[in-house]
Amino acid sequence: MKKKTTRDLILSVLLAAAVGLFLGWLQADTASHSYAISIIERSAIYAVVAVSMNLLTGFTGLFSLGQAGFMALGAYTTAILTIPTEVRSSVYYVNGIAPWLENIHLPMVPALILGGLVAAAFAALIGIPILRLKSDYLAIATLGFAEIIRAFLASPALDTITNGSFGLNNIPAYKSVFEPVIIAAVCIALMLLLINSSYGRAFKAIREDDIAAESMGINLFRHKELAFVISSFFTGVAGGLLAIFMRSIDTKTFQVTLTYNILLIVVLGGIGSVTGSIIGSFLINGGQEWLRFFDEPLTIGGVQIPLFRTGFRMVIYSVLLMVVVLFWRRGIMGNSEFTWDGLFGLFKRKKKKSSGGEA
Repeated sequence: MKKKTTRDLILSVLLAAAVGLFLGWLQADTASHSYAISIIERSAIYAVVAVSMNLLTGFTGLFSLGQAGFMALGAYTTAILTIPTEVRSSVYYVNGIAPWLENIHLPMVPALILGGLVAAAFAALIGIPILRLKSDYLAIATLGFAEIIRAFLASPALDTITNGSFGLNNIPAYKSVFEPVIIAAVCIALMLLLINSSYGRAFKAIREDDIAAESMGINLFRHKELAFVISSFFTGVAGGLLAIFMRSIDTKTFQVTLTYNILLIVVLGGIGSVTGSIIGSFLINGGQEWLRFFDEPLTIGGVQIPLFRTGFRMVIYSVLLMVVVLFWRRGIMGNSEFTWDGLFGLFKRKKKKSSGGEA
């Protein structure tokens, strides 16, 4: 057992070093690798949201569709606090900026944390009434909350804070690809520690049978509220990361389709699997970009293929997702996590099958 633990630790360190070297190679020539860097950054950000949604849905059994709303809160908070004070007049050029906010500025990490805290505060507030709902009713309530937040942020009453329907721009970009990746890794690691703690075991007990969990002394509402608030905190942080990645945001960025994309990542990776959410995020974001050539006209032998046009990429993408869902209904990882033993066992099974086929 000790040898296996040492082996797993060495392999994990080597994997982390390989990832670091790869990111360093991309960062060394950002002009040539800007496309790959943008895919990695977006995938890392979406992985944080997917894991936070999985914390709520896969590990606690609460089906929430309010992720876009909490991301909007975190994104706007982070954007407002990180926009340089000297360019704010060009951002709030219509209605101006609130005097009390004009000179408030924070570095990226404190702004991200504050954005997460704002999202968590709203989650704690709305969690009091809506967490007494279950299943579809909870999903509808959180979906409605996300739309209310979008309308609230764009309302004229907040023009001097959120810039209303004009949105925010001139948000400082990442200095390197390492910033979003490291922040995302820290967020996911913290959620993983929570899942493996006594609180995480209580969440899983509620997911399996809330009546039995309550009979064992678990306070249902307190633990549901805790899971909801923590999930919303990390969703808010991810919203701030997305705002920095995009450099300009408005309320249209956080429409309900954003929540559906996150839900798709969770389902594809496996409900109840952290590593599945991470893999699903990179597959979804990378796959969407890899299939982009279907949107370009294609001519073979002087004949133009009629299907290759703008929008055909999403048709192919949807078909591939349907195939995956049909044949892997529990997702890529199911409710399991990545382990080195599992990886080696997979190779051994394939080797046995190939040797058996040859025989």
